[in-house]
Amino acid sequence: MEIRSSAFKEGEKIPSKYTCDGENINPELDFLNVPGNAKSLVLIMDDPDAVGGTFTHWIIYNIDPKTETISENSIPKDSKQGLNDAGKASYTGPCPPSGTHRYYFKLYVIDTILTLGDKVDKTTIDNAINGRIIEEAQLIGLYIRK
Repeated sequence: MEIRSSAFKEGEKIPSKYTCDGENINPELDFLNVPGNAKSLVLIMDDPDAVGGTFTHWIIYNIDPKTETISENSIPKDSKQGLNDAGKASYTGPCPPSGTHRYYFKLYVIDTILTLGDKVDKTTIDNAINGRIIEEAQLIGLYIRK
């Protein structure tokens, strides 16, 4: 399984359009070779280089496993967004205060559809998918503000 983006390649700079310095919208993401036994997908974008520890920028769960693309500035139909560390159920793009930060787009294939309440955060998602992950993939982009 693989996650790719037409906006940037693995280990390359995320274009400013997808950051706080631009339109602050999510880039297009493509999912390849998702296992046939998947019940749903979970996507988490985070920054392990944040000053206060890992900062979660985006959570989407209950993504249909037949989804091949998340288009720019959108979420897949019938999926749900969890709360990022800014307290928003939306995408919050890279905005590092200094230095180059790494942004991980992590895709998890799980064996269930999650039944969670409102205001779901990363800890809740991590607990819900623990022991349910079939396969995972990641894409890393970099960003430094000028």
